[in-house]
Amino acid sequence: MAGRIRESDIAQVRERSRIDEVVGEYVQLRRAGGGALKGLCPFHDEKTPSFNVRSTHGTFHCFGCGEGGDVIAFVMKLDHLSFVEAVERLAERVGLQLTYEGGGTSVQRDRGTRSRLVDAHKAAAEFYAEQLRTPDAVKAREFLAERGFDEAVATAFGCGFAPGGWDKLTKHLLGRGFEVAELIKGGLAKEGRQGPIDRFHRRLLWPIKDIGGDVVGFGARRLFDDDQIQAKYLNTSESPIYKKSQVLFGLDVAKREIAKRHQVVVVEGYTDVMAMHVAGVPTAVASCGTAFGGEHIKVLRRFLMDDDTFRGEVIFTFDGDEAGQKAARKAFDDGEQEFAAQTFIAIAPDGMDPCDLRQARGDVAVRDLVARRHPLFAFAIRAELASYDLDTAEGRLEALRRTAPLVAQIKDHSLRDEYARQLSGWVGWDDALVVVRRVRELAGVGVSTSKRRVRSTDPDQAALGVEVEGPPRPNPENKSLEAQRGVLKIALQEPALAGPVYDSMPVDAFTDPAYAALHTAVLTAGGTALGLAGAEWLAAVVKHCASPVVRRLAHELAVEPIPLPVRNPSIERFASGVLAGLQLELVARQIAEIKSRLQRLSPVEHPDEARALWGDLVAMEEWRKALKSKQEYGGIG
Repeated sequence: MAGRIRESDIAQVRERSRIDEVVGEYVQLRRAGGGALKGLCPFHDEKTPSFNVRSTHGTFHCFGCGEGGDVIAFVMKLDHLSFVEAVERLAERVGLQLTYEGGGTSVQRDRGTRSRLVDAHKAAAEFYAEQLRTPDAVKAREFLAERGFDEAVATAFGCGFAPGGWDKLTKHLLGRGFEVAELIKGGLAKEGRQGPIDRFHRRLLWPIKDIGGDVVGFGARRLFDDDQIQAKYLNTSESPIYKKSQVLFGLDVAKREIAKRHQVVVVEGYTDVMAMHVAGVPTAVASCGTAFGGEHIKVLRRFLMDDDTFRGEVIFTFDGDEAGQKAARKAFDDGEQEFAAQTFIAIAPDGMDPCDLRQARGDVAVRDLVARRHPLFAFAIRAELASYDLDTAEGRLEALRRTAPLVAQIKDHSLRDEYARQLSGWVGWDDALVVVRRVRELAGVGVSTSKRRVRSTDPDQAALGVEVEGPPRPNPENKSLEAQRGVLKIALQEPALAGPVYDSMPVDAFTDPAYAALHTAVLTAGGTALGLAGAEWLAAVVKHCASPVVRRLAHELAVEPIPLPVRNPSIERFASGVLAGLQLELVARQIAEIKSRLQRLSPVEHPDEARALWGDLVAMEEWRKALKSKQEYGGIG
């Protein structure tokens, strides 16, 4: 057993290893005042930063879990190293050669320790990288070249090649002083029929590194058709240094840009990470041999926090709508939805992954893929809406029925209300408040527990659920229905002033069911152009009213005073203004519908339809301005 590290060397390690720089490789730190730095604790899961670093003192302390100490203690705790191993790692980091009491400048480390396993993987990575340049690795080099990666890129990502033969790496590492037990424990070798053999054979390799940049495992890609293992990718089995649920390929080189840009792009493979970085998206990472999960988020959260809040973007890329929709839908089923509000989805065109996209369309297309990301919730909702014909009333109604419960699953109530409002626009529903109220009801917010009084129904019509009395009587004080009520009063009391403008109005100009039913009765009776007036005209209308409620409403509006403007009490001007006001409401809904259709339409895929809609929108906006002037002329609004 070698001697201890000289105390003066340990002191130099502490002095020359700035704790803020060392911690900063694992945690995103922000100034907290008084010379302190603050971030999320890497030793326990927390949402509010309580981990403090004082670079002037060379110490750290977490007020949440109580962990603390100097830079050596930090490395020991985080990477599960012994004191000697932590000092050796820091010494290597600052270029300091250690001297051991008892002689010598090296130490025989304990067999099987983390440092031994890391050293074995480092030596393996160097061996594999050298093998990539051999004649046997032509297929591996061609694979990289065909995907647009030259030697410099392959070197930057440490690409290598596992040679043929059973135990070439094993023999190489045994010759470097490592033991069979260590190689098996680290997943570099396994027991064969006649002794230890290599874990990987004749495959292209990528070294998988932890946050600190130590090689802890490998990912291997199948190259040859006669490879007996059919799996396209193989990964190192879990070991004392490799936990696949906590490791992300590329994070060691991406972490600084992730912290700087408050963004991480999660892709699905090693070549996708390479393509992203080469194309100018240096925040790309990928999970290794397992799905991206909660443990990965915990790792990334250290770099995506700013002050006391999570403000970063997690962008997932998918090679098709179906995969994206499946992933997005899972977010609604996530009970916590802790990061769903900051999660985005980017769908590559034509089913291409980022690597394919870069080859087909260049670096700009890869950057555009990330720039065109969609919020996860919006993507999932609009994907559901795509199943319905939103150009029909029936389609819009059914779409709302199906998507409102989806929006109601959003846990963040502020975000839920906002998406409810957006849903009304996407569907083309003119009253956003109605959608918000419905979503809140489905979410169990603001729902009254008192039983609603149900009107009696005709037994013969009970199966249809139709109320005998018809639609409920509208509230005369409802300001949002003021124009509809005023127009009907003009139509019943002064039909000559209502004229052709009234008769040309569609039924859907009246959003209240009772007002719509009364308007239908007026048109069925012959319209205001029929030439009747007074009691005779009212009788003709009442004859066509479909229910007692509508008949009573007709009598009510036929005698209700018309509120003429005080400054200019002209019934002609009032009639003109109120008719323009109702037309204005209808045009506003039509404009909203056109805008909704434009939102749903891709101008690239449907340029002619997009141009036609823009033309309609311009014309409708002009018409809206003209109606607004008429409304104001009549003293309405």
